Parts: sequence; structure tokens; C-alpha cells
Amino acid sequence: MKAKKILTGILAGMIAFGVSFESQAATRDEIAAITVSKSGNFKYWTQNSETKQKLVEYVKDVTNKKSKNFIPVEDRVAVFDVDGTLIAETTPSYFEWMLYLDRALYDTGYTPSPEDREHAKIVEAAIIADNRLLSFPHDVMKQEAISQESVFSGMTNAEYESYLKKFMETPADGLTNLKRGESFYLPMVEIVKYLQANDFSVWLVSGTDRQLLRIVGGDLLKIKSDNVIGTDIDMRAAKQGDKDGLDYTYRKGDNLVRGEFVQKNLQMNKVSLIAREIGKQPVLAFGNSGSDASMLNYAINGNKHKALAFMVICDDTEREFGNLKKAEKCAKLATDNNWLTISMKNDFKTIYGDNVKRDK
Repeated sequence: MKAKKILTGILAGMIAFGVSFESQAATRDEIAAITVSKSGNFKYWTQNSETKQKLVEYVKDVTNKKSKNFIPVEDRVAVFDVDGTLIAETTPSYFEWMLYLDRALYDTGYTPSPEDREHAKIVEAAIIADNRLLSFPHDVMKQEAISQESVFSGMTNAEYESYLKKFMETPADGLTNLKRGESFYLPMVEIVKYLQANDFSVWLVSGTDRQLLRIVGGDLLKIKSDNVIGTDIDMRAAKQGDKDGLDYTYRKGDNLVRGEFVQKNLQMNKVSLIAREIGKQPVLAFGNSGSDASMLNYAINGNKHKALAFMVICDDTEREFGNLKKAEKCAKLATDNNWLTISMKNDFKTIYGDNVKRDK
């Protein structure tokens, strides 16, 4: 991948001057309008997908009041990871990381600290060198999280939302006719809609910033803001300064601003937050990497209800930037832990729509 394809400075310039491009993918309104009320409504899955059929059979079973596996509506909880499970994580890396690079390196209206700029350059260089890097050494990832919170620190919710929505309008790197805000896997959107139509409460559970998730995916997928669990930011009053929250009173003319990350919502932290915020053990769980393992295992182990876990396998190298090494590793994890696999290559009839092509 040439370096120029990752450099979002071009995108920042397009935003600043109001330049847009024609998208031939499903628009956000069209994605939001997807309806799957019964098994025959699926359009974006291959006809012979065994995994989809297993899910359909499961839903029919547990929603049948005459079945011994019937699950009451209040217990029909389904949890979904986001990046790589519902939305692209290869454009050329995680949505959240690309947003961070845009802010730290290419936002002409913002001056980052020398430390943040330097670390952003390290992250960008690593993605370029490793061709769509999806993981970092732990120490680099930890520093990336610190730097990410730093470059957006002090923004109000409205300012952050405005910046994010502009970024959502930029092209998805490496995929033609697709905007970042449209880069949802259409077959997985159908699963979300199918479960909602069958009275499952759907939750997003991701390591990504919670506010970002609400804006990018919540309204599109018709998921209430309460049903979004992500990495939290410490929100403080703009005039609070260094005072503890117990010693400060929010007042007229004040505003909430973004601060530090509270806790990165990955691996076991996902389970802890599910238990705390949902208060019920999920009966369905969907992920795409080892950082989702705890959540998937939590759903299917010791559950009083019939439960399933699914691993989305990134094995499509023709329509997407699949990672066969990761795909093999995740498939083995699924086998070892009794999860079902969803093959992007074999189960998805289309990923983003037929007009979206991989930039060779």
C-alpha cells in the first residue's frame, strides 16, 4: 500500500473546502431502512450459508413458546463487537485510529502537542509499513490510547460530534465508492435487524469510544444510546479545573468537555461492563478477534438459556482486505471454544454492496 493512500491530510482538505464525492454504496439512510422480519428476508447472505441457517433455527426455537428452549423477551440479549464485526476495520485500520490520525496530523485548525504528533507519526508509519496493521505491541497501544484521549481532550460533546460526522463523510481508504460512515457489513446489519424484529435487545460492546459508537452506529442500527457500551471518557465541566467532582457544582454557562479514558473496554473488561450495565447474561454474542473471547465465552458458558457465540472470520481478500493469518487464528479459537464461524468470503453474498470494489 502506498503511503499516500493512508494520508488523511487529503481528506481533511476535502472536508475543509466542502469537497465531496459520489458514493455508490448503500447510504446510511438505506442501511438504516434494512428490514429482516423473517428468515426469507435476508438478501446479503449466500443461499447455502450454514451459519446463517443455524442462527435462524436458533431464533425460531427460542422464540417459540411451545419449545423447551423458549427464552422470555426480557432475557433475549444479544451483544455485538463493532470494528471487524459490524463495520470495516481495514480502511486502512480501525475507524477510531484513523480518526485520531486525522486529528493529530491533518486537522489544520488544531495544533497537537509535540508528543502527540510524534506518536501519531509512529502509528501512521506502522500502519503503512505493515499494510493495514490491526494490532500493536501493548506498550504502543497503551500510548496510542493516551495520545488519542489527549488530542480530543477539551472538546465539548457537540464539537466532537461535528468533527466525527465530517470524518464519516470521507472516502474509505482502499474501497471504491464507499464513505467511512457507510462502511457497515450489510449481512451483519441484517442480523441486527432480524434479532430486533424478534424482540432481542441488541447491544454494541466495543473497545471504541462510547460517544463515537453512539454517533456512528447507534442511530443507523436503531440502537438506543443506553444500549451502547464502549470505552468511556471522563467528562468534566469546562470550568471545573482540577477540582474533584465532589467539590464542584455544575453552573449556568458551564459545559461538559472530554477528558481521559476511564477504562479500555476489551477482553474481560467487556464482561465486567456487560454484567454491570445490562445485568443479564447474553444469549447471543458476536465478535471478530481474541479481544472478544471473554464476551463470547461468557454468553455460552453456564447460561440458563440456550446460547450461541459467533466469530466473524476476515478471510475475504477479493472484496475486502482480509488477513488470512488472523482468519486462521480466529477459526482455531472458534473451534477450541465451541463458537460458530461467519466467513466473510463464503457466507457474505456482498459486503458493502456490489458497487464497492477493493482498490487493487
